[in-house]
Amino acid sequence: MAEYAARAATGLGAEVKVFDNHIYKLRRLKQNLGTQLYTSTLDTYVLNQQIRRADVVIGALNVEEGRIPFMVPESVVATMAPGSVIIDVSIDQGGCFETSEMTSHSKPVFRKYDVVHYCVPNVASRVPRTATGALSNIFTPILQEISQHGGVNEVLFANEHFRAGVYIYKGSLTNSAIAKKFNMRYKELGLMIAVRN
Repeated sequence: MAEYAARAATGLGAEVKVFDNHIYKLRRLKQNLGTQLYTSTLDTYVLNQQIRRADVVIGALNVEEGRIPFMVPESVVATMAPGSVIIDVSIDQGGCFETSEMTSHSKPVFRKYDVVHYCVPNVASRVPRTATGALSNIFTPILQEISQHGGVNEVLFANEHFRAGVYIYKGSLTNSAIAKKFNMRYKELGLMIAVRN
């Protein structure tokens, strides 16, 4: 997602700055865009300084367990320029700005400290055809790899990175974060596939 947002913004002539904790992802982004692009690891001081100067800030953090910790405190949002915009794509998981509140497609924005906040969950549902095309580009290679390994069970057994995306397996919840959030029982996926029946 960051690559497409950065590509669109640079295409419109914007000065784009991308923060991530994965150096490999930052290098790949620079290479894929083919332009000079400011990138940095998630250093809180540097991030907050850049946010204070930004016209538009897009927060798109993902967390493996539980809720996203606020990356941007309210005190930083309060110092942003009047009329600047925050787009919190992570609102589905609680948001990465302390000032974020869930909005909807019918009432998508609100203002706090004269900063416009857009915090609509599942933004892709607004553009279903585009989202379907993007998801197809992601899932087609995955489905091809599954077929090459002889099915879902075999690919899960052979590839740990596939297991990270499984929430339900053979009718049982396998994601501990969701189980904790909704006070449900779950089974360890690694133990289930080790049996291989």
